[in-house]
Amino acid sequence: MGNVDMQFEFEEKRRIFAIHTQRSSYVFGINERDRLQHLYWGEPVTIDDCAPLLRGRSHSSFDAEVDMEAEEYSFWGGVNYDEPSLKVRMRDGVRDLSAGYVRREIREEDGRPTLVIVLKDRVYPLEAHLLYRVIPEYDLIERSVRIVNTGGDDIVLESVQSAAWSLPDLRDYRLTHVTGKWSGEFQLRRNVLSEGKKVLESRRGFTDSHANPWFAVDEGQATETDGRIWFGALAWSGNWKITAEKTVFNHVRVTGGINDFDSEWVLGAGESFDAPWFVGGYTAGGFGGMSRNLHQYQHAYVLPGSEPRKVLYNSWEATYFNVNAADQMALAERAARMGVELFVVDDGWFGQRNHDRAGLGDWYVNKEKFPNGLGELIGKVHELGMEFGIWVEPEAVNPDSDLYRAHPDWVYHFETRRRTELRNQLLLNISKPEVKAYILQFMTELLQNHRIKFIKWDMNRTVTEPGMKDHPLHRQKELWIRHVHSLYEIWAELRRRFPHVEFETCAGGGARIDLGIFRYADQSWPSDNTDAFDRLSIQEGFSYTYAPRMMTCWVTESPTGMNKRNVSLKYRFHSAMMGTLGIGSNLNEWSDELIEQSGEFIRQYKAIRPLVQFGRQYRLADLQHKGVTAVQYVDEAGTDSAVFAFLHSQRLGEPLPRLRLQGLQADRAYAIEGLPGSWSGRALMNIGIELPLRGDFDSLLYRVTAVE
Repeated sequence: MGNVDMQFEFEEKRRIFAIHTQRSSYVFGINERDRLQHLYWGEPVTIDDCAPLLRGRSHSSFDAEVDMEAEEYSFWGGVNYDEPSLKVRMRDGVRDLSAGYVRREIREEDGRPTLVIVLKDRVYPLEAHLLYRVIPEYDLIERSVRIVNTGGDDIVLESVQSAAWSLPDLRDYRLTHVTGKWSGEFQLRRNVLSEGKKVLESRRGFTDSHANPWFAVDEGQATETDGRIWFGALAWSGNWKITAEKTVFNHVRVTGGINDFDSEWVLGAGESFDAPWFVGGYTAGGFGGMSRNLHQYQHAYVLPGSEPRKVLYNSWEATYFNVNAADQMALAERAARMGVELFVVDDGWFGQRNHDRAGLGDWYVNKEKFPNGLGELIGKVHELGMEFGIWVEPEAVNPDSDLYRAHPDWVYHFETRRRTELRNQLLLNISKPEVKAYILQFMTELLQNHRIKFIKWDMNRTVTEPGMKDHPLHRQKELWIRHVHSLYEIWAELRRRFPHVEFETCAGGGARIDLGIFRYADQSWPSDNTDAFDRLSIQEGFSYTYAPRMMTCWVTESPTGMNKRNVSLKYRFHSAMMGTLGIGSNLNEWSDELIEQSGEFIRQYKAIRPLVQFGRQYRLADLQHKGVTAVQYVDEAGTDSAVFAFLHSQRLGEPLPRLRLQGLQADRAYAIEGLPGSWSGRALMNIGIELPLRGDFDSLLYRVTAVE
């Protein structure tokens, strides 16, 4: 029996593997058919407990033998008809896989101990290396697969899924996920899983705002605070697919990885292919426990940096494309008076970018708008005590641009089809070496020649006409994977060259948000919808998977352009203070009084920023039926806390029930800033606090601190 810090365990005689975290066990073994069979995932158990589960199972019907085994990683072939983890095409046309267990080993992957299970086809030179890494403190397991061609002929990978997560036999299965659209991202949905398949996916070339690569399954009754939940999130920023399949035998398995739609990868002799990582976890602590484990995992293992995110100002809604040095410097002066720490110039600073129909791709400073270059504005921003940031969209090009006129074959297209323009743009084939070199060159010159701290990297176009000029015809379907690989390579190289620069991911709002891009991006733009009330549901759905620090939230004008809804400055700031705070209004039209009031809210945010960005988040859902959204952020010790509460509308003059807090120390005394007296943690968590919210769209912020 071998182990690494008791994370990995193997029982040689019965050929059973166990992976242990602090509060869970994950067990699988090799049955008498030499197939890897999943046995258990849940509360801590031993190998002895699971040994009786290891046996071949099947069910005979009139026309076929239907396999009932919960395979740990399933291959398409034989009598398998469930969602396959791997499907390939051999050189001789055979599309059937029959793989058995070969060996196990523990080796270093990215500097971390990794359990590797090697499965090999019984005839063809193909191996599948199943990779497992453990995050014991957060009860998470990272899984991936490496497909290796050990022969001399090409093998076509038609579908490569990162992992298949088998769930225990439950009375009821309920799937929680998010859906959405542009300006309505991250909307929570819950569905009963009946027999068949529920497919969540993107086919648009990026992560997508219509879905997000994350799932949670419970027994139908889990709440924020209680209930067993099995969940997972995929680290991939391109076309992805997660399939939750329930069989007629009440077996549920969730398979996820790169979407196999229109996708292939040619694996040459001696080559290997790595699927994206798929992190999965189990908790008995309800949806809140799930989210907190994922958030802390992202802080510790995913994000490229650990610095607090700065309060930023973005000039987009103030000037749109009418960018010029004088107006930007005026905005910078007012932003600095408010206490902003990062000033960001958005679209319109380059080429002939006077509207969205021209200039994209021509990454040189517009001399009419900035006659003295960007240096004059950047110098002013630094003089005012702020850092400087700028917007780019390197993957796209306008047909009305010098770049496109010089290189029309750099974009994805089919020679016999029209080139569809979306937002007056086409998409560059960034996997072409010359295109990748162009992007790295202009980004390097931009960052080398200017004191830039922050890049907002946008991508406002889906993939259409997916053809690659000069790429082999039999490898055209590699486009979807190559684009993502090239994107990661570009970001990795820029971060290597400019480690001090911070990056924000944006794609038509929140369409490129996933654990893959967050290995390079410090934060994200979750939606173009900045309506403070709409943002509450967007931010709630975001928080189920992603940490608040990774979410940029702006204060903009009221009424908003989205819904024409009028809400107070306080409400707008409170909504935006629940992540990384940003301001996006036209400050040149704000009164001195409004600037001063905003400055006070920014000072409040800076005081609670460590709690919001690094604390444990609790969604206080008890009063949602009363139209109240409440979220609490607590430090690790449970002695300092910030509570936000929002009332949608008051009905019939009814007072609100008390709001019960979470995450405090029961025996400590706490003070609430602005209120007389003190309360025990026990009282705050069991009896709760009054909410003096009245009318429509009212909000409050309480600082709750332990008394010495």
